[in-house]
Amino acid sequence: MAGLEGMEQPQRRTGTAAARRAPSVDDESAAKAVDLFGNPAVDEVRLPSRPESAGTARRLAEYVVLRDWGLTHQLAEYTVLLVSELVGNAVRHTGARTFGLRMLRRRGWIRVEVRDPSRGLPCLMPVAELDTSGRGLMLVDLLSQRWGADLLPRGKTTWFEMRVTEP
Repeated sequence: MAGLEGMEQPQRRTGTAAARRAPSVDDESAAKAVDLFGNPAVDEVRLPSRPESAGTARRLAEYVVLRDWGLTHQLAEYTVLLVSELVGNAVRHTGARTFGLRMLRRRGWIRVEVRDPSRGLPCLMPVAELDTSGRGLMLVDLLSQRWGADLLPRGKTTWFEMRVTEP
């Protein structure tokens, strides 16, 4: 599958090994993003619904997984990728002015939520090998143990959960 070569799959899934840039826990921009927008592990962070917000959401997710929670670089890489996919969907498909990002941890699991004001539910679509778009939810489905969307009185929360080995 394009873009997943070399990514070891979480727990029950397997993949091949190849070099990929691991997220950098020393990234100053991640700390600046937390200072500017807040920590999504403490409270929901509201971000403008613009394409460049995906980068901010990725930096926030990386910061939380590596610095706050002290989890592995591989888990951070998967989390960053899946956050990018959910944020991309919220920006492209909802017409919202803002979206929310929240990250939760409980024993053995992490959960990432993206909240937006649209009540349109995400749909996992079949993707052909040469398709250039539509792979986001397929990646979420492949790399997370669970994912879904919860309707709210005004909008929805799209989420994924991944198992973690406690340090």
